[in-house]
Amino acid sequence: MDFTLDLLQGLGIAAAIGIRPFLPALLVGALAAGNLGVDFENTDFAFLEETAFLLALLVGVTLLGFVERRRPEEFTGPLAAVLIAIALVLGALFASGSIADHSQDWYPGLIVGPAAAGLGFAAARSLFGRVRARLEAGAQGTLRLYGEAAALLAAGLSVLFPPLALVVVAVLAWLLVGGRRRAGEKYAGLRILK
Repeated sequence: MDFTLDLLQGLGIAAAIGIRPFLPALLVGALAAGNLGVDFENTDFAFLEETAFLLALLVGVTLLGFVERRRPEEFTGPLAAVLIAIALVLGALFASGSIADHSQDWYPGLIVGPAAAGLGFAAARSLFGRVRARLEAGAQGTLRLYGEAAALLAAGLSVLFPPLALVVVAVLAWLLVGGRRRAGEKYAGLRILK
């Protein structure tokens, strides 16, 4: 039972990291340092709750915020590739670390973590891209705050009540599929107009 709960916890944490990579990871690392719902101590992933790693995540939050203020439009090209790579790595680490809390068989986290982080990244990018297109330039900056809040909520709830990770993943999948369906409908309507 512990393995299943730890797997679900890792799934939710990784999905939250996919939405926004640094702040949810920082929250989970801080919770682990206080042994609140998750603990990486005495595992191969103990570094995830160490001060140096948490400071590196804080630097990541700061750098991402600085880059987003200078370039408020959606990330494309190399910046998007860097963000997804960071999210995939952090998702794998935190999912594996969550499983390692009660089990020596933490390897499923290497699959579940990146898959959930990839889903979170794709769903958030799709949703925020659609919403950004409808907002004025001044209001677009608030989207990242909503993203951070959603990611923090998803990570926190997944740590405190791991079965809620299934809800987080289901909502992300629904957002991704719904967004792609709407995009397909829009283009189908444009073909009719020809």
